[in-house]
Amino acid sequence: MGKQHKDVVWVFAKDIEGENPSPGVVRKVLAYSDTAMCVTHEFEKGAIGALHTHPHTQITYVAEGRFRFTAADEVREIAKGDSLCKQGGIKHGCECLEKGVLVDFFTPMREDFV
Repeated sequence: MGKQHKDVVWVFAKDIEGENPSPGVVRKVLAYSDTAMCVTHEFEKGAIGALHTHPHTQITYVAEGRFRFTAADEVREIAKGDSLCKQGGIKHGCECLEKGVLVDFFTPMREDFV
C-alpha cells in the first residue's frame, strides 16, 4: 500500500513500510486526509526525537514505553497511557527512556511526511 493511501478508509500498519527519521526510530504514516493524520513512531531505548517546530497541532499518545519530553521549555517524563497536546510553533522533542511507541495525530496533515 505504501504512503499512497490518502483518504483510504482502512489502513493496516502491517502493510506500511516504515521510515527511519533518526537512529532507533521507525515512522509509519497511517490513515490521513487533508485535515488530519495519524502516525506511529516506534522508539528503541535511548533514541532521540530531535527538538523541532512545525505549524501543525500535534497530539501525542504514549502507546508503550516511557519518554522524557520537552515542550515549550518544560521537561516532563510521560509513560504508557499519557498524552500531550502541542500547538503549532511550539518547540518539542523527546528521549526514549524505555522502548516504546508514540501515536501522533496532526492537524492539518503533514505534507512533509508523504
